[in-house]
Amino acid sequence: MLIQFRKLTTSDQPLQFHQTVDVNDAAQGRKDIVAVQPLQVDLKVTPSVSGTVDVRGSLQGGLEMRCSRCLKPIIEHVDIPFHEVFQPVEDPEAVQDEDDDTTYVQGESVDLAPYVEEAFLLHLPLAPVCDTDCKGLCPNCGQDLNEGSCNCDTEVIDPRLAGLKDFFK
Repeated sequence: MLIQFRKLTTSDQPLQFHQTVDVNDAAQGRKDIVAVQPLQVDLKVTPSVSGTVDVRGSLQGGLEMRCSRCLKPIIEHVDIPFHEVFQPVEDPEAVQDEDDDTTYVQGESVDLAPYVEEAFLLHLPLAPVCDTDCKGLCPNCGQDLNEGSCNCDTEVIDPRLAGLKDFFK
């Protein structure tokens, strides 16, 4: 998904991308992701009079994750809005403004694949759960508390007073 700035400014129509992007490499280090389907990318690229390039669209896909409480597999569907503004410049480091949402790029073209992967990673659920009422696993024995309770002692004792627990025995 390469945007060539000169070709885009001479075109009458906006550039459109309807592709699938494999994001397996972006999700490789995540331990909560089991499998990732390719993203369906639908983007529309329009140049402006000021020289910026506006990229808008959506990213859709599915992935299999683990519940953060009980570790059961979950199928998640993601529908991510995508919006980036690019400005070609000679030296991107000299122009960067913290308050500006414009991405300054050097050269005659920009590849959208890294920006698509970044948007995908930023919109993943932080702590996915299989159900809002998921009880999780017992911290002592590992029993799935959704299936039934365990016989572990769940009484929480203040660690400062733990020495007094056996005082009267």
